[in-house]
Amino acid sequence: MKPFLHPCSDLSGEGPSVLDLPIPVALKQRWLELASRRQFLGQSGKVLGWAGLAKLMSGQSALASGGDPAVLLPHFAPKAKRAIYLFMAGAPSQFETWDYKPELAKRFDQDLPESVRGGQVLTGMTASQSRFPIAPSIFNFQQHGKAGHWVSELFPNIAKISDELAVMRSLHTDAINHEPAILLMNSGNMVPGKASIGSWISYGLGSMNEDLPTFVVLTSKLPLFVNIQALSSRLWSSGYLSPEHAGVALRSGGDPVIHLSNPKGVSRELRRAMIDGVNDLNRQLHDRIGDPETNVRISQYEMAFRMQASVPELTDLSGEPESIWEMYGPKAKEPGTYAYNCLMARRMAERGVRFTQIFHRGWDTHGDLPNRMKILCEDVDRPTAALIADLKQRGLLDDTLVIWGGEFGRTVYSQGGLSKENYGRDHHPRCFSMWMAGGGVKAGAVYGETDDFSYNIVKDPMHIRDLNATILSLLGVDHEKLTYKFQGLDQRLTGVEPAKVIKELIG
Repeated sequence: MKPFLHPCSDLSGEGPSVLDLPIPVALKQRWLELASRRQFLGQSGKVLGWAGLAKLMSGQSALASGGDPAVLLPHFAPKAKRAIYLFMAGAPSQFETWDYKPELAKRFDQDLPESVRGGQVLTGMTASQSRFPIAPSIFNFQQHGKAGHWVSELFPNIAKISDELAVMRSLHTDAINHEPAILLMNSGNMVPGKASIGSWISYGLGSMNEDLPTFVVLTSKLPLFVNIQALSSRLWSSGYLSPEHAGVALRSGGDPVIHLSNPKGVSRELRRAMIDGVNDLNRQLHDRIGDPETNVRISQYEMAFRMQASVPELTDLSGEPESIWEMYGPKAKEPGTYAYNCLMARRMAERGVRFTQIFHRGWDTHGDLPNRMKILCEDVDRPTAALIADLKQRGLLDDTLVIWGGEFGRTVYSQGGLSKENYGRDHHPRCFSMWMAGGGVKAGAVYGETDDFSYNIVKDPMHIRDLNATILSLLGVDHEKLTYKFQGLDQRLTGVEPAKVIKELIG
């Protein structure tokens, strides 16, 4: 009987097959995935490289266990296993939160010196103003904890856990408007279609569990309805990476994941049979064409089936004790609120979700800033502090990185009218504040410094590329080595411009 020869044979099916070579089984499987000409031309060089690596390592490489080259990381021992990103869309004012400027009180309603502004291009919302009157914050600050962080009175609960925080006061960005700035923060690029930070982490590190997505997104209910920034899936898209690395958005109403529940009359056994049938067809397609994305579809069907059991368990909060509701506050019982999402983030951290991102909107305070900031800060203060404390009491904070911040800062001068009680602030990309906690962060640290007007950075500037490089480093990833070939370029989260890890923020 004539032996079967795979079409990948160098002799067009008339000679020895690559499957006969003494190489790891996983490498043979990868060769099968290159059966199509497109896949062969695009990735065959990688397979030859892996074969050499397998020989050098005497067949003991990660390939021997079927590892994908995308998940052979970390590059070095990680400080954090997972991350929770609390993204404040709209740009929180640094003056009312983390960059205390007491001397500004003496300059109320004075014009901002031109020497400070330095000819900066302004937005269309304030460029036509005849003057730029300085608006000191009306809120008090006080030092807290052993670290002595200056914390706004708007954050009484976060103040209690402030020793866990590393505050960054010298962030700066390239974008002055929200949409490109939010894209830049979340994907490292102002152009849509790039992979988001959560997708990069999924691609680089893979999953820590079998029953929930690696990257989950939670959008919080609005605490107010003024100047709301639109959010879209491009912020958690996988871009040019495989769709399996895209964020999965959990909804607050109905099924947490759309179409997750079986239709009426479809039992779990019938659904299992349907998926098995579809997967068989996909495997046949893969055998003919060899496109790896076919295997991705199979794995996503399987994940969706497992999520039919894991997501209801995740969202069932009935077992949470009264002490937890006291920590997170009464809003935590209302699905979709920021407090509820923070509690969900802790539960996902417990269950091995690698990257959780919570979006909170409304921070675009062009007017009526004092009143709006009270509402916004009250909405996030207690749940944020509870999340940090809850992770710590469960032994999870040490290897869970928590990030808090928005896309840029606000101006020291008032937009529109100014009074002792009321004012607004325009967009300001030159400097803004964020903080990180847990996951190897140097607790109590302060990085960077701005001038007396929080207008320009005077010490240790930190571009958002540096922020992303530092986040990746805490997770054990070298930002220069985490790449993906697309359109002839080795794409990176931090792009092609200089980026550095801020070692002063790492404990």
